[in-house]
Amino acid sequence: MGIKEKKRMQKSLKKASSKFPEASSGKDETADFLPIEGGPGLKLAKTVPLASKATVLYIGHIPHGFYENEMEGFFKQFGTIKKLRIARNKKTGKSKHFGFIQFESPEVAKIVAECMNNYLMCEHMLKVHLIEPENVHPKLWSGVNRFYKPPDWVKIERKRHDKERTLEGHKKLVDGIMKRDKKRRKKIEAAGMDYECPEIVGSNPPAPKKIRFD
Repeated sequence: MGIKEKKRMQKSLKKASSKFPEASSGKDETADFLPIEGGPGLKLAKTVPLASKATVLYIGHIPHGFYENEMEGFFKQFGTIKKLRIARNKKTGKSKHFGFIQFESPEVAKIVAECMNNYLMCEHMLKVHLIEPENVHPKLWSGVNRFYKPPDWVKIERKRHDKERTLEGHKKLVDGIMKRDKKRRKKIEAAGMDYECPEIVGSNPPAPKKIRFD
């Protein structure tokens, strides 16, 4: 580059700096960036984070004995509780050690998530997380107002055992018994045991009773 070209470039830079004094002097310290084509510094628009409207919390690693009543009594110290649910086994009614709780205020739910996550309770480390409204399952609170009562399996089995069977149902029941007995006899013979299995009595369905009219 020659001397004349250097002088010409310096003059063009001075003219550009005279048009934009703030950018050339560097006084605009609050600017976030300078445009490539020149000009004053620009600032980025401030983005205000949106406040979370989540009111539902997931609670995991729930210890044994910390059920609906105990959970409600503990968490109501933070604020008003709208709904509460512990996941339970449909057959036994036992807790699955996780549940959900909904507060009236999003601010309270956020405080609970921050305070109770990794909280040690009865040798269990609670896991508490916010669930955003769009991620809440529509059937999460179905039947939540009903207290769970495990089924009486003794009563159910008694009813199943005592029900009146049709001829087809009785035949199906006997066929199953005979099939299992045959398999049992084969296992005894394969083991080399000299054992005579007794015959199953009542393999034929009972004949219908005759009604006499005098």
